[in-house]
Amino acid sequence: MTEAIAPAMPGARSAVKIAATIVLGVALITLCAKLRVPSWPVPMTLHTLAVMALAVTVGPRLAAATFCAYLAVGAAGLPVFSGTPERGIGLAYMVGPTGGYLLGYLSASWITGTLARDRGPVGRALAMLAGLAVVYAAGLSWLALYVPANQIVALGFVPFILGDLTNIAIVAVGGALLPARLRGKIVR
Repeated sequence: MTEAIAPAMPGARSAVKIAATIVLGVALITLCAKLRVPSWPVPMTLHTLAVMALAVTVGPRLAAATFCAYLAVGAAGLPVFSGTPERGIGLAYMVGPTGGYLLGYLSASWITGTLARDRGPVGRALAMLAGLAVVYAAGLSWLALYVPANQIVALGFVPFILGDLTNIAIVAVGGALLPARLRGKIVR
């Protein structure tokens, strides 16, 4: 009987490890979405930092699954998004002006994780920049439903790009400084 159970153990252990990574990832994204760092012209959140760090460390499938879980928790009405509950919660928030950015982060989780796989520090940084381009493409396109076309860049790009680039730089430098033996132990 022990032999019949033993082969299932690595799979069960792996499932627990994956579930724990997703739960901790959702907590990290939520915390980073809520933190506000004083900056100009608007306070910066660390949302991009969390999404990109997860994408380059856990890979595309687990990063996308984690962001899907984050969206599901938010859709269920828990105040996990930046500015919630003050600016609404649940699906009402998700279809609001920032909905495109949320969709962009989901896509960026997969794209960044895929492009960063087996890359060095420069390759990972470029993968994060590609993911950020996807975030802004989706976010600005969606924002066009809510603001006049001549204000999209001024309201949806200019105030946030410096903070997002700073977040990516932090992840890139932090990842480069992480010892290679620790990078190899991260779930993929």
